[in-house]
Amino acid sequence: MADTTNRLAGIAYLTVDGTNYMLAGDFAYSVSKVARETLMGQDRVHGYSEKPKQGSMSGSIRDAGGLSVASFNAMTNVTVTVELANGKTIIGRNMWTVGDLEVKTTEATFEVKWEGFSVEEA
Repeated sequence: MADTTNRLAGIAYLTVDGTNYMLAGDFAYSVSKVARETLMGQDRVHGYSEKPKQGSMSGSIRDAGGLSVASFNAMTNVTVTVELANGKTIIGRNMWTVGDLEVKTTEATFEVKWEGFSVEEA
């Protein structure tokens, strides 16, 4: 067995509510809890504002023959889990999908994005 102690990227596994899906391309996630914006005055920087921010997870999914793309649009309270090559597990609970689900037939892929109250690294 190959030593993977230095592996940082590459392999990733995606499950939604325990069902495995083929992850065709990059997966992205945001664990940020707040969004900050600098408040500028005419005289100087005054400080910043801070608002709550949703967690998010997104990726390119392979449209396998038995897959229902419409089922992704129906996701409103799911747990999304991704296991990364570097040993991290990313978990989003109570997630819902946002945006359009458009299948690209050349590669049989579609982009999906989940948002929710938080995304955590384990």
